[in-house]
Amino acid sequence: RTVRYVVVGSAQTLPALERTGEIHAHDETILSFRTGGRIVTRSVDIGDRVNAGQLLATLENTTSQNQLDGAQADYEGAKASAQVAALNVNRMQKLMPTGAIARTQLDTARADWLVARARLKNSESALRNARESLGWTRLIAPRSGVITEVSASAGQVVNGGQSVLTLATGEARDVVFDIAKPEAIPPQEQAGLRVSLLSDPSVQASAAVRDISPQADPQTRTWRVRATLQNPPLAMALGASVTVTLPATGPHGYALPASALSRVDDKPAVYVINPQSQAQLRVVVPAYYTATSVIISGGLEPGDRVITAGVSKLRSGEPVIAGECES
Repeated sequence: RTVRYVVVGSAQTLPALERTGEIHAHDETILSFRTGGRIVTRSVDIGDRVNAGQLLATLENTTSQNQLDGAQADYEGAKASAQVAALNVNRMQKLMPTGAIARTQLDTARADWLVARARLKNSESALRNARESLGWTRLIAPRSGVITEVSASAGQVVNGGQSVLTLATGEARDVVFDIAKPEAIPPQEQAGLRVSLLSDPSVQASAAVRDISPQADPQTRTWRVRATLQNPPLAMALGASVTVTLPATGPHGYALPASALSRVDDKPAVYVINPQSQAQLRVVVPAYYTATSVIISGGLEPGDRVITAGVSKLRSGEPVIAGECES
């Protein structure tokens, strides 16, 4: 059988990998209400700058206001009862030396005063809790920054702790991207990345790896990488799409057409024409893939003749005739 093949040339340095990422804030805070309810107002949107202490959103607070009113009324009643009990004890103490009252009456008055004072303390605590619960219906900005994400709108019912807004604080920026193999990232002291704006590649900045997620995303099976931009230009605004260029993952490699790749025992392999003009199946180590080619980092030597077409119909040891040689 006549086969098409390519001659493996000298090993070349593996080209750098490129991934698409997005600019995020270095510090992001997810804001949420501490209690559930229906959102009445939301005064900010994506891209708005907010100041520390600014009101961002409110919940329907009718129930919380009623609880506060009830706690306030109970506190006023307990306060009045404690004052009356204190006056009663004072009168009993003055009458006791004259013999006008019995000792048991003074003891009873003191007991009533202690009970009234305990009720007053309990009412004070309930009033503070009611005020705090009413404050939970107001979402306040903890720091100055920019709103980068909105997860709920007015009229929506949310649970306590459910994300409503995302606030980016500070001026530092990160680039976030996904990668299929964490080992493609060199050690952090060597992991200098080049970041280019997707809409204008001439706008560039360098970045240092900040962290790599410890486990893969269950849906995409990729790892999330965050890298801190160093002196980013103004054009790299929050949410901008960028291209991240990673350092080469290895020193040498050979580029072959993707059609040359086969398998043996669940391992990548290619067919090589041996000196006896036979198709010999050889296990190789792919570095990565492109749309039309595969980069081989191990298993081949310069001068090897690799069959590039019809490999699915070949068998190892089958006699072949070297036909057209691809450049």
